[in-house]
Amino acid sequence: MGRQGDFIHMLREQGYAFDPLRSDQAQSVLSHQDMITKGTTVLACKYQGGVMVAGDRRATAGTSVMYDRTDKVLELDRFCVMAIAGVPATAFEMARVLEHSFKYYRRSQLQDLSFEGKLRALAKLLKENAPAALAGTGTVVPVFAGFDQEQQEGKIFFYDILGAEFEGVDYAVSGSGSPTIRGILHYLHRWGDRPLYSLPEEEAIVLMLRLLSSAAEFDAATGGINFESNIFPIVKRITEQGVETIASEQLKQLCASQVVRHV
Repeated sequence: MGRQGDFIHMLREQGYAFDPLRSDQAQSVLSHQDMITKGTTVLACKYQGGVMVAGDRRATAGTSVMYDRTDKVLELDRFCVMAIAGVPATAFEMARVLEHSFKYYRRSQLQDLSFEGKLRALAKLLKENAPAALAGTGTVVPVFAGFDQEQQEGKIFFYDILGAEFEGVDYAVSGSGSPTIRGILHYLHRWGDRPLYSLPEEEAIVLMLRLLSSAAEFDAATGGINFESNIFPIVKRITEQGVETIASEQLKQLCASQVVRHV
């Protein structure tokens, strides 16, 4: 026992840091976190045919751009995707585990895992990852989107770092650029010409591109549109036919005509 002082003093002696401006240990942790590669921004939105999911391509480590061609919309099976914001290393491993577990279930049970079962599987992985997330070394805040074959409708869910699950009835966003996007989506859905879920496919794609372009304007961690390097967001649609990736040539044409008017 033999320690003197209050409880906070005892915790400091055990290595807990409460003032990052004065603690060398905390500064070391923060510096270490700056070296971790992270990715933002992703969003999902319902439209006439199902669900449209998109993500920018940038991965950053601190203030450095590590990679500008990251795929943040990962297909888990024929009817669902996980859009990732956070640490790609952790998110990619989660996606691989889910993809193989869904495939194993389909082959062993001769049917797809239920939509609710898929949601629980992702929540379980996030819960198991909680220690790394709270330490700041493995944070993943995904958006899960898919087509529920039993109810014949597209669905969107988002999670916190501990695995809590929330349904995004019409849309969901995640990542550092999400505040800008969330505000725009709320405005358009409530006071726009029509609700988001009534948009035809091409208008939904254009909306995805414009939203990510807006996020890139105000968030340095979100990658924008780059015609010179032929870099455009990843956009995927999920319908009763399954997951399909929107071709880069179509995205390029739409970006030139309806997003970036002066190329």
